[in-house]
Amino acid sequence: MKSTIKILLFFYVSIMAYFLSTHQFYNADIEAYMGIVYKISNPNMSIEEIHDKVYDELIEKKPEKFNFKIEEDVDAIGDSKYYKILSENPKIYDEELQLFTVKPFYNYVNSIFFRLGFSASSSTFIITIISYVLIVLLIFIFLSKIISNNWIVLFLTILISLFKPLLDASRHATPDVLSCLLLLLSVYFLLMKKDLLWTSIFGVLCILTRPDYIVFYCLTSVLAYFFRSEMNLKSRGIFVSFFSFLISFIILQSFNKISWSVLLMNQFVKIQWYPISNPNALNYIDYFNLIKRKLLFEFNSSYFILLLIFIVIIYSKTFSWKNLQQRLSLFFLIIIYLTVFVRFFIFPSLVNRMMVGYYLLIIFTLIYYLNPIYKKIFIKS
Repeated sequence: MKSTIKILLFFYVSIMAYFLSTHQFYNADIEAYMGIVYKISNPNMSIEEIHDKVYDELIEKKPEKFNFKIEEDVDAIGDSKYYKILSENPKIYDEELQLFTVKPFYNYVNSIFFRLGFSASSSTFIITIISYVLIVLLIFIFLSKIISNNWIVLFLTILISLFKPLLDASRHATPDVLSCLLLLLSVYFLLMKKDLLWTSIFGVLCILTRPDYIVFYCLTSVLAYFFRSEMNLKSRGIFVSFFSFLISFIILQSFNKISWSVLLMNQFVKIQWYPISNPNALNYIDYFNLIKRKLLFEFNSSYFILLLIFIVIIYSKTFSWKNLQQRLSLFFLIIIYLTVFVRFFIFPSLVNRMMVGYYLLIIFTLIYYLNPIYKKIFIKS
């Protein structure tokens, strides 16, 4: 029976991989990641040549992407006029690339696929599709460890793999799905394997893919320290992991030529055509107005409120402070929500494709919390 389920899972992920490869969004970020691929692979290539190659390929593959609506003024990234100007001005495009250099691991992986012979555009989303497949397999492995019925495991794996934020993120040329995979692997090795070495490796790679995860790893390190006896972890290993996360984030700042305030100004308030050579910093009034304007909207547009409702219902019925598994899972959920809240004040956006890793961690934590119940319900096959 297990071999039958594995064959079905193989066919399923193959179908999904094909679907994703033929239904890519060609989102706005792809042109920047393509440019970085050329820069890494051909350091001596001029920005004008890179600019021409990127837009020639995109116009050929996705001509409708360049049907710009330019009547409106440009207020922030995402406006059609902004992307029209980027497609016409190599100097502005060059400075735009600096916004994306702070994700070196994702950019480096993309450049490997480009050197293997894939086109620049394909190179930006191949790793996303591979990451999606590996996430599905990891979901299956995780569920197999805590649910006895293998058919239920397969069914839940397919359901979670069709979770809209995960599926949508997997159709974007962004580092979100790769970072989600690395996040899940690091947590899996921490909580299920108690292996701090692999936790640190995947955690560092996750930070090098999306630096905002530093908040989560710092808070999780604190949680691991306070539960070190119960989790059978050594203090020295926890400190080594914590400092490896911190050092990787500090090194990452060497790639960053644009300050946090300029980034916020550029993303949410007013576009700056030259964020490096002629930046305008965000003032405190603009910042607090931005937070006030987006706080309720962003959380209501995310899945965090809905998931919190399920958390409250489940924990209010069965939670016992004396139960270590339940206590650890509760604090872990608090860490996730605290991370999201802190992250919002740093970067006030909760776009679902960026939050999918946290969504999955919440779902898995609830399943882990209900583990004893699953053992009673599902008969071993």
